[in-house]
Amino acid sequence: MLRVSDIKMSLDSGFQDIVDSAARALKIKRENIITAEIYRRSVDCRRDAVQFVYTVDVTVDGDEDLLQKRLNNPKIVKCEKYAYSLPQNKRNNKYSPVIAGFGPAGMFAALILARSGCNPIVVERGSDIDVRSGDVLNFWNNRILNERSNIQYGEGGAGTFSDGKLTTGIKDSRCRFVFEEFVKHGAPDDILVNAKPHIGTDNLKRVVKSIREEVLSLGGKIYFETQLSDIIVANGFIQGVTLTDKNGKTTDIETDALIVSIGHSARDTVEMLLSHGINMMQKPFSVGARIEHPQEFINERQYGKFNGHPLLKAADYKMACHPPHGRGAYTFCMCPGGTVVCASSQKGGIVTNGMSEYARDKENANAAILVGIEPEDFPSGSVLSGFDLQREIEEKAFLLGGSDYSAPAHLVGDFLDGRASTKIGSVKPSFTTGVTMSDISKCLPQKVTATMRDALLQMDKKISGFAMKDAVLTAPETRSSSPVRILRDEFYQTNIRGIFPSGEGAGYAGGIVSAAVDGVKCAEAVLSDES
Repeated sequence: MLRVSDIKMSLDSGFQDIVDSAARALKIKRENIITAEIYRRSVDCRRDAVQFVYTVDVTVDGDEDLLQKRLNNPKIVKCEKYAYSLPQNKRNNKYSPVIAGFGPAGMFAALILARSGCNPIVVERGSDIDVRSGDVLNFWNNRILNERSNIQYGEGGAGTFSDGKLTTGIKDSRCRFVFEEFVKHGAPDDILVNAKPHIGTDNLKRVVKSIREEVLSLGGKIYFETQLSDIIVANGFIQGVTLTDKNGKTTDIETDALIVSIGHSARDTVEMLLSHGINMMQKPFSVGARIEHPQEFINERQYGKFNGHPLLKAADYKMACHPPHGRGAYTFCMCPGGTVVCASSQKGGIVTNGMSEYARDKENANAAILVGIEPEDFPSGSVLSGFDLQREIEEKAFLLGGSDYSAPAHLVGDFLDGRASTKIGSVKPSFTTGVTMSDISKCLPQKVTATMRDALLQMDKKISGFAMKDAVLTAPETRSSSPVRILRDEFYQTNIRGIFPSGEGAGYAGGIVSAAVDGVKCAEAVLSDES
């Protein structure tokens, strides 16, 4: 099979037009193409003519190796259809592996282990997706926070209440497996083709439930509202875990393998692991705020005269800049046609995040504008000092917003001029628990706000009007990644053998796909461990 990339086509081109272009790139007749399948499609908005760019997989009548060699074109490569194969199960004991956390890393680790006949035991401190959804809505509507079941904790992990964005920077063939599994469990099949795929929070809720049902059908067990509260260690090896349910009842389970996929907000679990001497290190993370513009404004700026074309969805953007003082800023988790949500998991703190449904049809576009925080900016040299800084920012924001889970918000014009905002302008904030117009520099570090001001002006040069005075900044965004990395070796294990840190919370992933892939890798490591 040959993969032909960078086929540029007008928005109205049909499939046969695309195949004809592939034939021209291959310098063969159209009838010599036996099969053709679109592998990837992206939108190119960089020029006056907005167009689709395709990558197409074809089989041809003739010697493909010879054809590729003759063309000597880096945009035409040989490839094979991907298929994931379960590794051999070399485990040689009677114990079920335990997985702490049922976000992307935990779900995919559980799938692999269940399909391998290991009968994994999953513990998730949050609730199943149906109960969890009710708890989240109750918080947004009535401001009653359930610290065990919220946007951060529960079935599906934090990503379930997001845009369901599946873009990733990692180059790993397992990414394709993750995409195919999502489709198998109910995600839209266009995620297999789109260069910027997303599932949407509405679809994700169904997908995670379907994955849970498969794990259970294969002999796995899943305990919701149950937390990993301690580990049992002897002679440098894990011997078991202690679980605590919502009523405070504890249970010990023997195991020789624990996958820790707890997400980036389970601070108490990280503290427990550290108390047992598990090696960790401080890790950089990012802090900032969510910016909101009218989605129609972003569409106009990105699509120009092509705005409104029926094949063009809500436009997105991704920008990064390096202001003169050297500290970088970037947009993160851009949610077209979405909502800015209150993602708090601890009482007395405000956390923002972005969320979109699959249709991306809400009035505003939002994205985080983030600034990197290095360990030298942490309050102390403690491994957990980054958590302390997160908590300090979130608590300041809670007080600044009025101590009722309203978030502090700031008009961009006022933010750039260094004065507090007193009223909303033409852009209506979407924050799910309401906002208090204020001065977000009172809750964010000075280095962060200084960089954000420079970044907004630079980003305005890339998207004219991005720094519009009535755009809204809602703060703070503090949970884009974990401030800790739980160290592991080439066998994916910590210094206490049999413990496999995985995913975003362990410091090895930065989104749904990379976390899921890391969960697969850790499950493979469990299967290969013959001890």
